[in-house]
Amino acid sequence: MIADDDLMRELKGGSDAALEMLFERYRAAVWQFFRRRLSDPARAEELAQEVFVVLLRNAARYEPRASFRSYLFGVAFNLLLAERRKAARQRTEPLDQEPVASTAMSADDSLWIRRALARLDDDDREILLLREYEHFTYQEIADLYRMPLNTVRTRLFRARMALKAALVPDAPERSATGR
Repeated sequence: MIADDDLMRELKGGSDAALEMLFERYRAAVWQFFRRRLSDPARAEELAQEVFVVLLRNAARYEPRASFRSYLFGVAFNLLLAERRKAARQRTEPLDQEPVASTAMSADDSLWIRRALARLDDDDREILLLREYEHFTYQEIADLYRMPLNTVRTRLFRARMALKAALVPDAPERSATGR
């Protein structure tokens, strides 16, 4: 298997095959990144494709300072922020979109968690989603947000505590359904 950084070097040289390999390797993860954050699956698909357009467009400037995965999701994150700014200007979509939960959960569990996540501060929700749903390492989150590693740890702790507090009021409601 060819390393991501090697594929980026090939992409700099104009290799279509390198872009195709990176696309195949990361397309599902990038789509899931957007799908968890946007209510419109078609828009999630468009933004996921835009990530690879940006990757191609900026291949000549790519320098492997952190992992390629961090770079790729940094591009996705920036596109997501631009999408949210655009939505705020157009007032067609609220900024606090509920993430789409994994299909492995029951509908009740999914709804319960989505409601709790919706109550979180945008920054807390985003950092928690990066860690728990996208499986970013603490260092990758630090690179993405350009913040010290200990700040990431602190913010994740705060986000988890906020999520826990948001879940507790719903606990009696859930237990009434037999869960």
